[in-house]
Amino acid sequence: MKIESIKLKNYKAFKTLEINDLPKLVIFIGANGSGKSTLFDVFGFLSDALKNNIKSAIFNRGGFGEVISRGCSGNIEFEIQFRLNIAGIERLVTYILHVGVNKNIPYVAREILRYKRGRYGLPFHFLDFSNGEGYAISNEEDFNKPDEALERENQKLGSPDILAIKGLGQFEKFKAASAFRNFIENWHISNFHIADARPSREVAYSEHLSPTGDDLPLVAQFMMQHHPDIFQSILRKMEKRVPGVSKVDADITQDGRVVLKFQDSGFKDPFIARYVSDGTIKMFAYLILLHDPNPHPLLCIEEPENQLYPSLMQPLLEEFRAYAEKGGQVFITTHSPDLLNGASSEEVYWLIKKEGYSQAIRASEDNLVNSLYLEGDQLGYLWKEGYFKGANPNK
Repeated sequence: MKIESIKLKNYKAFKTLEINDLPKLVIFIGANGSGKSTLFDVFGFLSDALKNNIKSAIFNRGGFGEVISRGCSGNIEFEIQFRLNIAGIERLVTYILHVGVNKNIPYVAREILRYKRGRYGLPFHFLDFSNGEGYAISNEEDFNKPDEALERENQKLGSPDILAIKGLGQFEKFKAASAFRNFIENWHISNFHIADARPSREVAYSEHLSPTGDDLPLVAQFMMQHHPDIFQSILRKMEKRVPGVSKVDADITQDGRVVLKFQDSGFKDPFIARYVSDGTIKMFAYLILLHDPNPHPLLCIEEPENQLYPSLMQPLLEEFRAYAEKGGQVFITTHSPDLLNGASSEEVYWLIKKEGYSQAIRASEDNLVNSLYLEGDQLGYLWKEGYFKGANPNK
């Protein structure tokens, strides 16, 4: 599955936003406060709303008045288009969510999943709910049947602030709802903290790196035991990118904890994670994440350049690109010209504020930036020199 487009209305800094034809790897740049983190929070909001409910997702962000765009009224609106294989045919599915408020209590004003049944005609609503009630089509794979032959199941949710895809997505017969629920549940919105990744952990089972990275020793141990070839590939890359590191182990201590140990080729004894550099920990964590045998369908990474040496940016970007090619779409925010120098104009969007609200511009759609890029200029250089109008506060 791959996100094709995003439309927002009245969500924080985005009074209106429309981004179409998203590639597998997307890089967002812009000055501080331009909306990069807010854009990523859209995915966090949908994830929180699915895990809990709309009310919880809104209140965790300060309440409806803090989430809706300043000076705006009405509903907060999300629209995400993604590609999904249904009955052997790839469909462009649209998910629409409108969030309203009634007596200060947020609720789902409208929730729709729709796609075209055939090559022509209007998209058909396979799920349509408002204020806790609606219907879903249970035989959506029967494309040859007329509309009136499709089976509608009317449902009433337990509360108007619950997403319909949360409940109906548990059932395989609701194909699109089930697939989209699974899609959101497997997003990885990175909130990596080096301090969380350093400590040892009690012996447990963990296959995938958590958003904060606090299970890094456990995932490293899992990779060592179950995917030794991949783990050895990670170690070879660590040797190239972090001078001196020749080996990494996830050892179990006598008191039943898993601790990461880094072997420096210049020393006899390894160093535990507590005593190695921030950049070493972060690079190892990124390689563990990016070599996951089962990639996340969406990976969001904010400012990967922090704590890392500038020369590591382009190799790291190629790791992100390879991850995207395996099937995990990657969104990145950055302030690094070195990382941007390895990107294409199709992959880069810059965010600017106009009249208090954020907008997104694709580098390939700016005639001057794109023409200079096609002539051989690197995007990081163009950004530093101020060609991305409004994106560099120093220009």
